[in-house]
Amino acid sequence: MLVNPLNYVVDIADCADLFTLIRFHNSGHAMNSIHTAIILAAGHGTKFWPYNVVRQKAAFPIANQPLIRRLVEDLVALDVERIVVVVGAGEASVRAALRGAPGDIRFVFQAAPQGTAYAALLGAEDSLGDFLIVHGDLATSRVNLRALLERFQAHHPLAAALVDPLEQEDPRDWLVAFVENEELRGVEGHSRGGDYRLGGVYAFRPEALAYLRDNPGLMTHVPVGGMPPLEAEIAQSLQLMIDEGERVAAVKTVDYHIDLDKPWHILEANSAVIRAMSAELKDNVIPASAKIHDGAEIHGRVVLGANAEIGNRVVVKGDLWLGAGSTVTNGAILEGSTVVGRDTHITNYCQIGPSTSLGPLGIYNHGCEYTGVALERVYCYHYCEIWGVSGMGADFGAATVCGNLRFDDGPTPWRIQGRLEIPKHASNAAYFGDFCRTGVNTIIMPGKRIGVYSCVGPGVIAYEDVPDRQIILAEQKLIRREWGPEKYGW
Repeated sequence: MLVNPLNYVVDIADCADLFTLIRFHNSGHAMNSIHTAIILAAGHGTKFWPYNVVRQKAAFPIANQPLIRRLVEDLVALDVERIVVVVGAGEASVRAALRGAPGDIRFVFQAAPQGTAYAALLGAEDSLGDFLIVHGDLATSRVNLRALLERFQAHHPLAAALVDPLEQEDPRDWLVAFVENEELRGVEGHSRGGDYRLGGVYAFRPEALAYLRDNPGLMTHVPVGGMPPLEAEIAQSLQLMIDEGERVAAVKTVDYHIDLDKPWHILEANSAVIRAMSAELKDNVIPASAKIHDGAEIHGRVVLGANAEIGNRVVVKGDLWLGAGSTVTNGAILEGSTVVGRDTHITNYCQIGPSTSLGPLGIYNHGCEYTGVALERVYCYHYCEIWGVSGMGADFGAATVCGNLRFDDGPTPWRIQGRLEIPKHASNAAYFGDFCRTGVNTIIMPGKRIGVYSCVGPGVIAYEDVPDRQIILAEQKLIRREWGPEKYGW
């Protein structure tokens, strides 16, 4: 007999093979009847600029793991083993993110972005039985995925949709879900009101494919004057089901769920994922090759990779995940829970803020302060003060500073594709694209974005976003006067 963590008792004789038994034991739940998931990762993600230029946004790493990789691992852990990934723009980044991932993964190419319903149909052409559709740009808890699967299996409606409370979010930014008695009663695109939004995770019976095929090619359920684009949205297919009297279950999220639609969602998702990682962490993990100096002050738990090192006078005020070959030495201060990739070096009294993730191969040196998200090979050598997101290969000149507090103490208004928006999270952070650089004494004002392959020169104050592939230099005006001892009365 075997008792799993949720007190299910399994007799080995009842299991087809040992692999099935181990899967049951490790998953912590009853067997799942859905074994196919279609992950949508084909959009251009233009609202996500500047982080959509060199990757598909589903490949963006949160806590040093690409979003789509985390989704696939969670789905496979829930016995959804056949993964069909619909790719388009940025296909290479998605394939790279899933290299070596578990499950039976195959890719389907969407030549033109015609909407989520069309993309889902491409992935479902040869699917058998019930299936999931999952947007690839989600940071969501495995608990939410399990809740959807369990509700769908228990009642087996034509479809089930994950819905997320809007809370502080503006309903005009989302596909709104109207929920009553745990059922979806209607949807509306970018509504003027509502309490829930569609969460981008759906369970379908095979009969639901007809509703995807018969999608009218645009969202007809919008407010008057809503001006929907010519895209076949899954939301409209759900509305077709409801209009014809079919039951569509609404499953409310019970843990974190963030759709990475715009840059500030990166910081929101990163904090949520790190909090979840801390909640799940039970014990220290310290391999024999890792080193912790007796003079280090550690107030949380540590998970160290091979040859990782925590040195003298280091202060760690939260949980720490320190990658293989990485070091935190000589008085560095980690203000809260921190995730650090491999071969990254944090040293010489620099300060890393709470809920920060630093990618592999980075350097944070001599008095620099960094809070937020940094991707691979980011260099902050000397007296930088950064709060925000840094794409891969960003190189900060000495004394680069990000202003993050306005004189009116308010949030920074943004323009996203010409539309005015005021983010509820991290509106005043700075956002640096991949492979950008700053010079000595550069200042980035609150809420500004620096494009990919761009440089902001020494002494420049960036009051506006900097587009991709530009260098911004300050023009200096010099005033010359005669000077000498006689000016002092000699």
